[in-house]
Amino acid sequence: MSRSELGMFGEEQAAALLEKEGYRILERNFRCRFGEIDLIARRRDILAFVEVKLRKNASYGEAREFVTPSKQRRLRLAASWYLSGRLWAQTLQPRFDVVEIYAPQGADGPLKLSHLEDAFV
Repeated sequence: MSRSELGMFGEEQAAALLEKEGYRILERNFRCRFGEIDLIARRRDILAFVEVKLRKNASYGEAREFVTPSKQRRLRLAASWYLSGRLWAQTLQPRFDVVEIYAPQGADGPLKLSHLEDAFV
């Protein structure tokens, strides 16, 4: 499985987890001039901008640690861009979440998923 296929697999797993938690996926791989947001999901009055991080293990650090300050800045800009074009979304509470996925054996083995709500501001 290529790196991009593994990334898509991770995003599918993250979307399934969020749907199980009662979220509705509004966008996948939203792109604008500021960057990309992996998933945009809504649950009641929350609009979650979700970064998905998939790793084999945590030997080089927790997956969430790879959402660097620079990546956070790009996500905030992209989220602002998203909100600016959707008046309906401006009544919702925006939040930045991270879904960590650990796949020691790739897509063929067991996965460990964690949804970190309000992961950064």
